[in-house]
Amino acid sequence: MKNINLGRVLIGGLLAGLILNIGEFLLNDVILGTQMREFFARYRIPDPGGSFMIVAVTLTFVMGIVLVFVYALIRPRLGPGVKTAVVAGLIMWFGIYIYTGAINGILFGIPLNVMLIAFVWGAIEYVIGAIAGAWAYKEA
Repeated sequence: MKNINLGRVLIGGLLAGLILNIGEFLLNDVILGTQMREFFARYRIPDPGGSFMIVAVTLTFVMGIVLVFVYALIRPRLGPGVKTAVVAGLIMWFGIYIYTGAINGILFGIPLNVMLIAFVWGAIEYVIGAIAGAWAYKEA
């Protein structure tokens, strides 16, 4: 870790986190908003409040930082650049969207088409976030 520039991980991570937060807002409020409200109503889940939003946005920024940290970790093996950023983004996407999304989708009976929309959207979101974060990252 002596070559990892933690300051740049933070800067790139915040940029990636901003992109992820915008993507999550668009996915959950604009694209799947109707389906989300129907899901909440079906399971009698109250609408998320302000404290939930603070936690969600904060954790999404943390995910952006972790995303750029993963990029910095694999960069010596794969080289700097877009290809490595895409790999980092897909690693994070798999852990966030595919693993937890599939388990929760099956558990809560989320329709396959909704899950597929989220999976594709998440892949695009995480790859773009990773590319942006990698752009801001420079080795120490």
